[in-house]
Amino acid sequence: MSPIQQRFVRNRLLSALAPDDFASLQPQLEPVSLKMREIIIEPNQPIEHVYFIERGITSVLAEASGGRIEVGMIGSEGLAGLSALLGVAMSPHAFMVQAEGEALRLPAAPMRAAYQQRPGINAVIGRFIHAFMVQTSQTAYANATLNVEARLARWILMTQDRLGRDDLPLTHDFLSMMLGVRRAGVTTSTHVLEGVRTIRATRGQITVLDREKLVELAENTYGVAEAEYERLMAVG
Repeated sequence: MSPIQQRFVRNRLLSALAPDDFASLQPQLEPVSLKMREIIIEPNQPIEHVYFIERGITSVLAEASGGRIEVGMIGSEGLAGLSALLGVAMSPHAFMVQAEGEALRLPAAPMRAAYQQRPGINAVIGRFIHAFMVQTSQTAYANATLNVEARLARWILMTQDRLGRDDLPLTHDFLSMMLGVRRAGVTTSTHVLEGVRTIRATRGQITVLDREKLVELAENTYGVAEAEYERLMAVG
């Protein structure tokens, strides 16, 4: 297999690296497919690889009394497995593929060494760590203050950002798990969003019709983390 070329990668962190920093990772970058609902990092198990998402979405899931709930979302803007870079062998969270795609993965140990030893890699990934912390903080804020319709609007916007299209492959069962609410609550909230003509829902799919209205419904829980990420990436 020929080496991965930096100019062809879609992951924004890898794209932002200086050429020599990317070259230090290049020999061990391995392309892998991401299959729907695949657990790429198991909770409370040693993290063997980190994943730079190229296409698709990985959800960070926390265990709750009623099952799992999403606490973070990662697309081509980031990587899954940050704990391993920080010297933490395992995470209590599961990392599950929410939308199928591809990733470039590396063994955790050499990736941790590169993060610790190369200032350029440390700086780029450090900025992502901060942006991801802002995202999870905004998720906690949304879960504590917003109704299900507003949280659903935010989640649709975040998903659309990462997939780059209006037609999103989302079932009510999956949304129920991601938002931590009953399926009936998702159905009702979906009907509300359809009623104000922000989305159209069909079997297994949601189509965004009015993005600006969704942003309005999500209030200020959407946009803060996204703007912070863009600001930090511009620094490099």
